[in-house]
Amino acid sequence: MIARAIGVTGLAVSALWPVKLAFAGDQLTLISWGGNFQKSQHTAYFAPFSAATGIKVTEGEWSGESAKIRAMVETKTVSWDVVDGGYGIGQMCTAGIIETIDWNKLGLDPAKFKGRQECGVPTSAAANVIVYDKDKLANGPKTIADLFDLKKIPGKRGLNKSAQVNLEWALIADGVPIHDVYKALATPDGVDRAFKKLDTIKKDVIWWTAGAQPAQLLADGQVVMTSAWNGRVYDAVKNSGKNFEIMWDATLLSWDYWMIPKGTPRLGDAYKFIAFASSPQAQAKMAGLIPYAPSNEDATALVDPEILPNLPSAPDNMKNSLDIDLAFWGDNGDQLEQRFTAWISK
Repeated sequence: MIARAIGVTGLAVSALWPVKLAFAGDQLTLISWGGNFQKSQHTAYFAPFSAATGIKVTEGEWSGESAKIRAMVETKTVSWDVVDGGYGIGQMCTAGIIETIDWNKLGLDPAKFKGRQECGVPTSAAANVIVYDKDKLANGPKTIADLFDLKKIPGKRGLNKSAQVNLEWALIADGVPIHDVYKALATPDGVDRAFKKLDTIKKDVIWWTAGAQPAQLLADGQVVMTSAWNGRVYDAVKNSGKNFEIMWDATLLSWDYWMIPKGTPRLGDAYKFIAFASSPQAQAKMAGLIPYAPSNEDATALVDPEILPNLPSAPDNMKNSLDIDLAFWGDNGDQLEQRFTAWISK
């Protein structure tokens, strides 16, 4: 009942969870991705939740290393209570190192949430996009094929050091219809085709591994274009005065999820936090701070109209987009990442 009330009253939860003195056990460790994204989460989720409940929040950062969660669970030393994660959720769920979500405990209607997963509550979707600096490249890329066209647009490219996204883009650029990508990638010939396409730009790629790096690579002139998460680009434009432009063709949407490491002694409070952060009001506030698409369908109507065109879910930005297939990557990710790592080292 508590969580259902959140969906109606949003952030006005003090009447439901009266502010109280926090005892030693009343604390949650919340893990996310750092940077402006986590600062926005602090403002939209973490601080209001703590103020409303009296539960102390301790924040930490990670880079998606599921081995850290596995080690905690296997040694029964779980110190993370809620983790914002995405890629790898399928493998972690199958391995039994994160909780299966009980939507009854959340008191939320799962039908309202896009991108649902068995072991995660979707929080927001970032768009994997191509971005360039208009001050340095007047005629920038128009389609994903331009990423692979060194004659049309010479120069270095920045790409995330991962098989995911790069393999999909390679196939789309090579002529595979966007909604047939995973059908092709599920075959040996499709995988070979993707790597063959990546071969054409391999010597001109600078690989990045952290979300803040693409903007820096562009600002320093190390690359003429780079993959990036749309929220990071928005932040660079709004707060750092950069003249960066997003190319929205072949946008790949990656959902983030609230996950609960199995064995946390604060399971009840973990559910309480996720319910709070999943309310339409909280998600709309988050979208106003950094333009990632909210998962709760009731949140969109509450987002500032000036922000809406910057969301990955805006109609103009969705014309040629695709959700990353986490089930596919859950089944094939280890094998493809191993091949990708070997390919890079050659």
